[in-house]
Parts: sequence; structure tokens; C-alpha cells
Amino acid sequence: MSKTRIALVVLSLIALTVATGCGSDDDSSDESTTTGAVSLSDCTPETMETVSSGTLTVATDKPAFPPYFEDNDPTNGRGFESATAYAIAEQLGFAADDVEWTVVPFNASYAPGPKDFDFDLNQISITPKRAEQVDFSEPYYEAEQAVVVKKGGELDGVTSLSELADATIGVQIGTTSLDAVNEVIQPTSDPQVFDTSNDVVSAFKNEQVDAIVVDVPTAYFLTAVQVPEGTIAGQFAAPGGDTWGALLGKDSPLTDCVSAAITALNESGELPEIEKKWMSDVTSAPVLE
Repeated sequence: MSKTRIALVVLSLIALTVATGCGSDDDSSDESTTTGAVSLSDCTPETMETVSSGTLTVATDKPAFPPYFEDNDPTNGRGFESATAYAIAEQLGFAADDVEWTVVPFNASYAPGPKDFDFDLNQISITPKRAEQVDFSEPYYEAEQAVVVKKGGELDGVTSLSELADATIGVQIGTTSLDAVNEVIQPTSDPQVFDTSNDVVSAFKNEQVDAIVVDVPTAYFLTAVQVPEGTIAGQFAAPGGDTWGALLGKDSPLTDCVSAAITALNESGELPEIEKKWMSDVTSAPVLE
């Protein structure tokens, strides 16, 4: 994202906070919603340059896990990011039948180069380094980081990050979780880095690592489904915050329109309702300091 666009997004967020407050329930007309110089009323299937004419192509990884997607099926509209994608599409004038999903691995999403999707929703944190190669919309979610440890193990019951200093911690490469481990926990030994989230889980199950760090909602899914022998020791904030945005190709003509749609969803209260429905039960955990 260019410095100009970053400045416009920041100004837009400030204006929104002053006028309505974050997640306001006040009614607001889509016609007046703008981000930068773009009005949502100007963002229609007929005027937007999508990958396929008349179709909105949305990307995510596979498998697609709860609570972001249910039944490994992004097309069903169930789960936080599936529901958010369809809500964005509706704001842009696309019917559900006009939304097509495509599979893009997490690490490939923010690689430089052309994209075969219009935007990607996959718990992708907005970072300056990634923004050099791709565009991000305004944030649609802010996540904390969670530490998963073995039930009954030596780390079960820790109450501070300092107690994790000597632990062997597993994380996925290229994630904000890796940055959080290095900058916040600062373990005495380098974290063990794996290519995929499934590799991280396998390492935990095979006792190659003492703990794993992922975002809080993912931690709840892992301990409920994939690693029931694990428990969430607690949560902590990523350095600089961890906000997720829809990812688009660099200088995409759709970036401002997608941001305008997210702004409209926040102003109307629809996005907070989607978050409450799919995420409210999986975002509480003890805070580790």
C-alpha cells in the first residue's frame, strides 16, 4: 500500500471514530460511505474491474478452519470470514451466487505479482512489510495472540510470559505470531518454525515443541478439535497490534471500494454482529504479561 493510501486510510479511520465511534449501531446510508475519494455508491459490479466480469472472486486457504469457516466450505456463508466476505459482496452489489471462491495458500497470498482473485480473507495481518507488495483494506478484525500448552504439562498454569522464556515454541513461518514470539516472549532459544499450521500442530502432538503460538480464535479451535490434549495458557497482544484486512493486489482498483464496504458494515453495526455471532465465544482467555 502506498504512503498516500495509508495516509488516506488513517484519516478515514480517524474521521469514522470521531463521527460514529468504532462499531456504532447508528444507521448510516451506503450512499454517503466513502474511503479516500471513493463513494460506495460508485462501487458496482458494472463499474469495478474484477478478475471476472460480473463475478467477485474471493480467496482463502484450504483447509478452511472454524470459527472463520464452517465445514471446510467457504461457500456456505457460515463462519466469521465467510459471512464477512458475503457481507462485503452485498455492499458492492454482488449476489451470493456471483461470489466465486478460490484456494490460495496463506504465504502465497502476500507474495508480489498479479493476483487471480479480487480479495483474500485468511486472517492476514496488516504489516508494513506485506503492504510493500500488496494492498490491504481497512481492518475488519483485531486479534490477540494465544499460547497453547499441554494439559497437565510443566507449562500448564503459567501466569506470565517470563515463564515461557525457556520453552521450545512452535509457530508458522511468515506469521505475526512468529514476530510476537520473538519480540514479546523473547525465548532463550529460537522458536521452531514450520511451513504450515498443520505442521505446527503435528510438532506439538509429537512433543517436538513445548508450546505453540497462534491467534486466539485459532487456539480455541485447535484445543477443541485438533489437539484436545492442549489447553490455552493465556493471551497477549502482538507488537503494534494485530489487525486483519482484506488483501488485494498491489494498487488494485478495488481497494478503496472494499474499504468502503467494510466501513459501511461497521457503521451499520452488521460487521460487529457478524463478529459477535461467530467469534464472541472464542476470544476470551487469561492475559499473560
